[in-house]
Amino acid sequence: MKKNIISVVILALLIVNIAISALTLASVMGTNKKTAALVTDIAAAIKLDLGEDAIEEAVSVPMEDVVTYDVVDMLIPLKKGVNAEGVAEEKDHYVQMSLTLSMNSKDKDYKAYGDLTTRESLIKGEIHDVVAGYTIDEVKDREIMHSIEKQILERIQTLFDSKFIYKVTVTGSLPQ
Repeated sequence: MKKNIISVVILALLIVNIAISALTLASVMGTNKKTAALVTDIAAAIKLDLGEDAIEEAVSVPMEDVVTYDVVDMLIPLKKGVNAEGVAEEKDHYVQMSLTLSMNSKDKDYKAYGDLTTRESLIKGEIHDVVAGYTIDEVKDREIMHSIEKQILERIQTLFDSKFIYKVTVTGSLPQ
């Protein structure tokens, strides 16, 4: 008789355990769905934000329409950095860099501005103004160098009031 009562108690506890497990599963699944929806909404908001500000328009220019212009061996003084103690560095630093400007030969403004040799000093001035605002440590950082390329591109496009120059590539950079 005791074995039957123990079996009935075990069966009752098993049924209670299954019921509690089902209840827990139902509450976790509901919360999981809400969390997944929240993460999806946040991801969508971030993607939209990045889509407007951080992702630049990809310019697709066929290779036969690409013309390049090299700006070589510019020696640019860099901004003085600050050491760990917060004291400005005394030593002057420079960067020797070369850049390639990629131009779309089919752009309407290419015919007017395509020969950059007569405007090279203006272009070098824009490059100098951008790069001189960085320290040697910043110029050594690859991500910051990409940011510098974008800033140079924006400044040159503003200078010409045109987007026939669609890409700036640093082909050589030697910080000293």
